[in-house]
Parts: sequence; structure tokens; C-alpha cells
Amino acid sequence: MYKPGDYVVYKTDVCKVKGTRKNRAKTIEYYILEPINDKSLIINVPIENKKGMIRDIISIDKAKELIERIPHIQPLENITDQYIEDTYKRLLYNGDHEDLVKVIKTTYLRNDYRLKNNKKISYRDDEFFNKAEEYLYSELAISLGMSEEETKDYVIKKVQEHLE
Repeated sequence: MYKPGDYVVYKTDVCKVKGTRKNRAKTIEYYILEPINDKSLIINVPIENKKGMIRDIISIDKAKELIERIPHIQPLENITDQYIEDTYKRLLYNGDHEDLVKVIKTTYLRNDYRLKNNKKISYRDDEFFNKAEEYLYSELAISLGMSEEETKDYVIKKVQEHLE
């Protein structure tokens, strides 16, 4: 059971557990969650979590392992524009950190290719790039005890060190 002050992931949002409450009939107990990127929102999730929508934050050891593996995680290949949005959505919302890295790498490379060929970047790729970064870095930031910006800089530095 989570305690007030713990961090969890609800669907894709990193949230702070603010406490618990019972419904009016006092039959179901809920966690009161506050997303770290939207303090105006309060989410109530049944403690029994039958649908599996709430999970632990990645541990610091797993976060560091993931960062070490990033250079070896391959972007998506041979995906047509017709199916790419569905693929991005599936990867974004399944809760797998490596899949977030795949989306980040794929969207970055696709937009980089466009820019090098004097074309506009894809709004769709840019949108999914930003979402994947937000989901990944907000969770890693909590695990590593850094801000999201510091976490992004740290990850980029570690990946560059590995490539040198």
C-alpha cells in the first residue's frame, strides 16, 4: 500500500500520493493522486487497483540500467505513415520505458531527416516526441532525484559518453 508522499505512475502520469479516502458508502477506499505536471488535477484511484493502472516508479537501479541501454535501443523501422500514429500510441501507453525511448529516437530521426531535406517537421512526430520525453523524463527525474531538465541533460550526457 502506498503512503502519502510516495510517487507512483497512474497510466502515464507520475503522481504524488496525497492520501486516501473512502467513498460515501465507505465500501471502497481510494488513493488521492496529484500529477506532478498538473497540480490542479486530483485523481482518485481505487486502492485495489484491479485494472492495473497504477504502478511503482522505476527504481534508481533500473533507471540507470535503462540509461545505459539507450544507445542499444533501436528506433522503429519499416513503419508506413499510415500506421505510425497507432504504433506510437501503442508504445506510449503500454508502460514500457524502452518503448518510450523507441518513440523518442524514431520521431527525432524522422524530423531530423525532414529538416536535412529542407522540409517542415511533422506535427505528429513532434507531438509524440514531446509526449514520450515527458513520460520518460518525469519518471526518471523522480527516481534520480533531479528536475526533468537536469534528467534530460544527464541522459544526453550519458548517451554521448557511451558513443565516444
